[in-house]
Amino acid sequence: MDREGALYLVPTPVGNLEDMTFRAIKVLKEVDLILAEDTRTSGVLLKHYDISTPMKSHHKFNEHATTESIVKKIKEGERIALVTDAGTPGISDPGFMLVRECRRMGVKVECLPGATAFVPALVASGLPCDRFVFEGFLPPKKGRATRLKFLAEDPRSIIIYESPKRLERTLHDLCEYFGEDRDACVVREISKLHETYNLSSLKSLQDYYSQNQAKGEIVIVVEGNEINKKIKKDNL
Repeated sequence: MDREGALYLVPTPVGNLEDMTFRAIKVLKEVDLILAEDTRTSGVLLKHYDISTPMKSHHKFNEHATTESIVKKIKEGERIALVTDAGTPGISDPGFMLVRECRRMGVKVECLPGATAFVPALVASGLPCDRFVFEGFLPPKKGRATRLKFLAEDPRSIIIYESPKRLERTLHDLCEYFGEDRDACVVREISKLHETYNLSSLKSLQDYYSQNQAKGEIVIVVEGNEINKKIKKDNL
């Protein structure tokens, strides 16, 4: 009987290497091939867990060209895992295109539960986490103002990914469109030694990071629009 091929989406640590699950390690050891966003970054993780499975690059610059051939391999019985540099594939990382094509072609897809940056950032921020919207990275130029205007009205907590170099600019824009008094939390280096949560008003955060250069990966959690939240609640 022919072996059924499958695509496994395997979350990897966003900081601490010990955040890998037993199942994730087992899958990476047993598959035929690991697709990695950056083989150098993933190589460190594989070496740490003594995983010798072959790797191949799969990133946003080549996924259009390689997706069809990867799906073909899986249909022929290969078991392939997809990992990104950190977190769960498909969340602000490559993965969606390959998963979509696998589903279209009737190929088995399994996503393992595991690390992702926005969940701990939200839950430990001190801001409401019963309702939220994950925005990922904001548009750098075209469509940025339109998106910010739209998000400013949302009553849910808003989660944004950002790089250290763009943090000050983004906080400035959030002050402009959301209002300086809106509460927010800047979270960085999740699960690493220097993990920090800075909860304050957007204006205070902008002032702080204009004087203190942030380092590491950053998640911004912004309080939802309280007026719209009250209107929504009153209409229930």
